Amino acid sequence: MLFTRVPRAGMVKTRLIPVLGAAGAAGLQREMTAHALAWTRTSLRIVPAELEIRFTGGTEDDMRRCLGPAESYTPQGEGDLGARMSRAFEAAEREGITRTVVIGSDCPGLDANGLLTAFERLNDHDLVLGPARDGGYYLIGLRSPEPRLFEGITWGETSVFEETLVRARAAGLRVALLDPLRDVDEPADLAVWREQRGRRPPLADDAIIAVIVPTLDEAGRIGSLLEHLSALSTAQVIVADGGSRDGTARRARELGAKVVTSDAGRAQQMNAGAVEAQGDILLFLHADTLLPDTFEKDIRSALQDPNVVGGAFRFALDAAERRFRVLEKLVNWRSSRFALPYGDQALFVRADVFRGLGGYPELAVMEDFELVRRLKRRGRIVTAGTAARTSARLWRSSGFLRVMLVNQLTVLAHLAGMRSDRLARWRRKLLARSPLPPQTGQSAKPTH
Repeated sequence: MLFTRVPRAGMVKTRLIPVLGAAGAAGLQREMTAHALAWTRTSLRIVPAELEIRFTGGTEDDMRRCLGPAESYTPQGEGDLGARMSRAFEAAEREGITRTVVIGSDCPGLDANGLLTAFERLNDHDLVLGPARDGGYYLIGLRSPEPRLFEGITWGETSVFEETLVRARAAGLRVALLDPLRDVDEPADLAVWREQRGRRPPLADDAIIAVIVPTLDEAGRIGSLLEHLSALSTAQVIVADGGSRDGTARRARELGAKVVTSDAGRAQQMNAGAVEAQGDILLFLHADTLLPDTFEKDIRSALQDPNVVGGAFRFALDAAERRFRVLEKLVNWRSSRFALPYGDQALFVRADVFRGLGGYPELAVMEDFELVRRLKRRGRIVTAGTAARTSARLWRSSGFLRVMLVNQLTVLAHLAGMRSDRLARWRRKLLARSPLPPQTGQSAKPTH
């Protein structure tokens, strides 16, 4: 069981607000929970265990938006921390569970080895504790409920671990201790997080990829795209529709894709799709882009390096003219040299890192640019050696040089701080020759 809180600004990590601000502290809570969940899921490849996320401070929908689909979300309920943990162990016993481990999200040093050790120790011990260096504990495991361990404890004090240990020995429990680790609660602890957040669990060789396709009135293309994907892989495909009126969503369902709907806007749609995605890896694919035949192998290979958090494919256009070859070379040079791919190169990212960052920033334009910039602060961005082929329809309809110029001006205006809704309107006006709507024609985002 992973005990955590909904990351609401001002309600979590309050001792860090003077340093990080309320939003920054909430972001840290979200990242650390995603980090703990990633290591927990890694341990489940070995231990035949069930995962339950016990939360407080919000609703199950809040947790799904934060962490995506999980095996089980359960409210912690009322009472102090001890009462909530005691109830959790009692509920596990009622379900016939013989070994239960409860962890928090505050200790980033806890990895799969620590979790596996805890379960192993419960084979011949009644209680296992992971002491935190602040005097509490980051893990507690029991073979059966022991309410005496939780009643009358002053939670948050430096005596929690020692008092629990005294009670356990008085009750005659066989106790096993794990290595002490540091929590992240105070400003001085932030160095621990900076050190640990780069330690990511290795992805499985068969890591699941979820493909998320944002659409708006793409009935003419969605069929061929989904058929192409089904011919290449068995990956989960989620069509995130922004309110199409041409039957796009109906056509996608007919072809077996999961369809979610949200307000129109590529960032909002892709975030809505990510909430439903069950993969270890998220791949965001525009409806007018086709992936290379080896896309799954290419992605898994790129992300085997734990220092790599995401990437994209080389850029290619479905046009024969020489000018498009020049554009492709420029784009691929920028993507590789500066680790700055854009959305029409089919961005892929580790799901835990994406969720830890809070998903795409919900901007009216430049959402892909901003996501990549944030990812670069968490690890490496790579460009695969194979190409994703994108439609050249925007360049043909609005004019090659015009699109090139508008794209560069869009980037500069964004970096200068222009508000995204204003920038999107300005961009659409400059590309007014295009008869395509922003989502389908890509006129609401810089391509290259």
